[in-house]
Amino acid sequence: MAMDHYFLGFKRQLIDVGEGIVINTLVGGNGKEVILLLHGHPENYLIWRDIAPILAKEYTVVVTDLRGYGDSSKPTGLPDHSNYSKRVMAQDQVSVMETLGFDSFHVVGHDRGARVAHRLILDFPQKALTCTMMDILPTYDMYEQTNREFATKYWHWFFYIQKVGFPERFLGADPEYFIRTNLLNKIAPEALKRFPEDVIQEYIRHYSDPACLHGICEDYRASNTIDLEHDKKDREHRISTPILALWGGNGVVGKLWDVLEGWRMFADDVSGFAVENCGHFVPEEKPEICLEAMLAFFRKKAKLTKPVQTEG
Repeated sequence: MAMDHYFLGFKRQLIDVGEGIVINTLVGGNGKEVILLLHGHPENYLIWRDIAPILAKEYTVVVTDLRGYGDSSKPTGLPDHSNYSKRVMAQDQVSVMETLGFDSFHVVGHDRGARVAHRLILDFPQKALTCTMMDILPTYDMYEQTNREFATKYWHWFFYIQKVGFPERFLGADPEYFIRTNLLNKIAPEALKRFPEDVIQEYIRHYSDPACLHGICEDYRASNTIDLEHDKKDREHRISTPILALWGGNGVVGKLWDVLEGWRMFADDVSGFAVENCGHFVPEEKPEICLEAMLAFFRKKAKLTKPVQTEG
């Protein structure tokens, strides 16, 4: 495909995860440890273009499009939005990894992909060696603690959840304007050079597909309904998977919340930091910093979990 030059050495395949759903997947590298990379809204697997090839020098790397996004399947949403719940979307990813023969892996997510990663470590803790989440806090908390500034900056959270057909029609009116304006509103000004025109055009191509717009809206509708039901039941559950939290120093999440404390309320092992001079699109704006932090995190956790060798 035209964008494969960003992922030289990666093999692309469509993996059937059941019920007619296929997940667009790229696999590269041949390391013993495996990393799964999950993108956010309104993009696709290309957000990892400056990160995945470097990771593949040391690890096996799997990059996917989420259900409803990119070149993965985009089913019509069910009345209760359950086929876009983060539980189902996490199961998609676990099925991809099992199909590839990977029983355990590091999971890394940005934005919506991080919400899928959060549900994955709740439902499948035995699968995740570590979890890196970029520019989010738990969905439940962000909805419960919404204020005027958050609602203004994250207006799409409240627009996308409207009745089926309403947001899809307006979003489809000018996809290119939306993609370009969304980027400009959420990145540090100097980061625009990090978004090549061919990448932006690919984001526009997908966002111009009515099925993709519907899938994205269903993702958000699920977050405001069935996902909250699932999340509420897990409020008392302690996460044992080690978490690395990264967020944009200029972004909304870090401005309105104490990110580390927000995750430490639910997890036993949390580290991380704000990425300076960075907006929302952390892995695209500051890939070098993300890589350095992720590699240090993976290596540290590998040493801590490595069996102790004894003499005799």
